[in-house]
Parts: sequence; structure tokens; C-alpha cells
Amino acid sequence: MTEIDAKIDALVPDWLTLPDIAEELGVEVTRVRQLVKEGQLIAVRRGENRVLQVPSAFIGDGKIVKGLGGTLTLLRDDGFSDEEMLEWLFTPDDSLPGTPADALRNNRGTEVKRRAQALAV
Repeated sequence: MTEIDAKIDALVPDWLTLPDIAEELGVEVTRVRQLVKEGQLIAVRRGENRVLQVPSAFIGDGKIVKGLGGTLTLLRDDGFSDEEMLEWLFTPDDSLPGTPADALRNNRGTEVKRRAQALAV
């Protein structure tokens, strides 16, 4: 396990496999793979079998958390890798409060996007 893997594992409490997400969203696994490819979700290889997994915090009420895709696009445009995006989304921010991922789940995406845009300075 790399240092960044260990850091992300410490920050992200729960993960879902792509088939789990497909079930939650009521779509085929191929659609979930497409969402990852399109940048609407982040999936990283984890565990002994290096299975693609997505933080469970990205899924709520049978859909992708509102504002996640736009936030990921902003971070990607700022040059963040998938691992760096996960680290940013799951690192507590006292000014939010909580993590950016929590804020997205609580429908405070505008605040999160504002912070993501500020990183691009």
C-alpha cells in the first residue's frame, strides 16, 4: 500500500464496488463505468484484489450526490489527480464545517465549488 493509499483509507470511511453502485443507482455496471470515465465519479483500485471502488459518500438516495460532478470537473481542471481530489473532498475543513464531501451530501455544493475554484488561483 502506498502512502497516498494509506492516507485516503484513513480519510474515506466507506467504499462501494462498481456492482454495489450499479445496484444503488438502479443501472447496469457498464453505466457506472461510463460515469467514472466521464468524471462524474472517482473510482480507485483498493484492497488485495485491486478492485475499483468509489467512496459510498458519493451516493445518496439512489443517485450521485448533487454537485459532485461539477466539483470533480473543477478540481480536475485545477490539475488534481483522482487521489488528490479524494484527499481534498474528505479532509475536514473547519470553515465548512466537516468535509467538502459532507457539505455536498448536505446540499451545500455552491460552497464546495467556491472553495474548489479558489484553489485554481
